[in-house]
Amino acid sequence: MSQTERYVYRTEVNPDTINLVDMKVETTFLDVRNNRSLFISESKLLRDSLKTVLRQQEKPEIKKSKKNKPEFPKLANGKSIQPTFFEYFITKDYADKTINFVENIGSKQVYYQEDRKLNWNISPQTSDYNGYKVQKATINFGGRIWTAWFAPEIKISDGPYKLSGLPGLILKLEDDKGDYKFNFVKKLSIPNSFSEDIKPDARKSTRINFQGDKASVKMEMAKNKDAEIDLDNFSPGGGRGMHQRNGMNGRFGGQPGQGMNGGMPNGEMGTPDVQMGSTPRSSTGNGNMMSFGNTNPIELSNK
Repeated sequence: MSQTERYVYRTEVNPDTINLVDMKVETTFLDVRNNRSLFISESKLLRDSLKTVLRQQEKPEIKKSKKNKPEFPKLANGKSIQPTFFEYFITKDYADKTINFVENIGSKQVYYQEDRKLNWNISPQTSDYNGYKVQKATINFGGRIWTAWFAPEIKISDGPYKLSGLPGLILKLEDDKGDYKFNFVKKLSIPNSFSEDIKPDARKSTRINFQGDKASVKMEMAKNKDAEIDLDNFSPGGGRGMHQRNGMNGRFGGQPGQGMNGGMPNGEMGTPDVQMGSTPRSSTGNGNMMSFGNTNPIELSNK
């Protein structure tokens, strides 16, 4: 496997635009390799890596609590993997300029190819950020006006989420409402990182029909009594995600914040080196994470 260049972002999300609540903080990655990129949250990468190991061991069972609810996997320090606002991953192909939005449903996948053009307005305004000279650009996308600061010296036309197409890597990104903020923290070189790919049997959908096709796949799996669908319970919120209105180097004991490559010498996972922030917990008192819900989706419009 070729080396992955991982761009780490400190990501802040406002979970509720109606009630006054604290911003939730987590870590997201932009992994660049072989003229392609993967945008994914650290929590999802950790969780999906563990799911892959469980499937490879042919042991999809998840330990149940007294109330017959799945217990969330623990990190090496005893803490649970944090819930994420990004219950999906996004791949971009630089050669054919395609952007794919992918969700896992058990062992199945549903995805669509983004069909909207990214029409940026590049400003002559410049600034300095994290040791780089950055330039300002704005775009109206998904019902939000985004302001990006990109670094022309980093010759990667990419950035967090679906946002890309600028003459340089986006290092700072924020929407006009202040609900979503991505701030570049550091770059890591990962020799054998765990990566997400679109499977050959994935259900191809469209942006408009995506939620319906997701429901169809879930119904098919339930009808066929596919045990893999139980792995959806492995994630807080059952994989609903925060999309629209519906809504790792080393080993498990490796270096913090560098993810996983599927090795598992000690059966433990490394501890993230960027704080994930406070997270909501269920009222059951058993330490299970509750869902963030979908009160503040990243896309407010299909236009």
